[in-house]
Amino acid sequence: MAGFKNLVVGEKDSFLIRIIVKKAKDAGMESEFVRWNINDINSHWEGVKAVTIYVDENVRPKDEVLHFVSDKASETGAKVILIAEKNDQQYLFDRIAPDILYKYLSRPLDNEEYVRVLGELMKLSVEKKKSILIVDDDPNYLGLVRDWLKDIYKVSMANSGLQAIKWLGMNKADLILMDYEMPVTSGPQVLEMLRSDDETKGIPVIFLTGKSDRDSVMSVVALKPQGYFLKNIEREELLKNLRDFFKD
Repeated sequence: MAGFKNLVVGEKDSFLIRIIVKKAKDAGMESEFVRWNINDINSHWEGVKAVTIYVDENVRPKDEVLHFVSDKASETGAKVILIAEKNDQQYLFDRIAPDILYKYLSRPLDNEEYVRVLGELMKLSVEKKKSILIVDDDPNYLGLVRDWLKDIYKVSMANSGLQAIKWLGMNKADLILMDYEMPVTSGPQVLEMLRSDDETKGIPVIFLTGKSDRDSVMSVVALKPQGYFLKNIEREELLKNLRDFFKD
């Protein structure tokens, strides 16, 4: 399913790992294998919602790898499925944060149970996705920001203030990222309309602005939105700011 990626992490690309990767793919869930290597894990992390840690008998991953996976999952909202022998269970539990551990499955593995658990996690991930509406009259910028966010959030787009108002009449958003300067109906005018309606007045709005001079910034801040981002913001900074916003 689009927006859900399962990373299977193990000591080697074994026959059993190939089986669970194939079964997950056959069930419609994007899955791929990476070895116990921090750089490899990090380079394949984009879009990951589930991490399957597969531990072969007597081959435990190093502490730094487990701590990296635990920290990365906590940072991005991914969940971990552990597959291991019972005698490795406590070792793993001591190194994986409880809040990101979704399920422990003992070896020998019931492949059908694994697919079922992964499906539950996929459903939970989709249901919990925050909804962001991006409003901007520049189609190129709309597409760029959508591509940055689509693997983490449920993203919708509107190319004018009036289209945004119409969309919000039929849908709900957890956050609106809105261009401050738009023709016909500007960002401040849209914000005023949203705040005058009981159905939309509680939706947080963060303005997108291309101007960083003091007077322009002060005019944005004076409207008391939930914040503002400069349009030249880099992808990683935007994602970090949004993670911080939704944590509050």
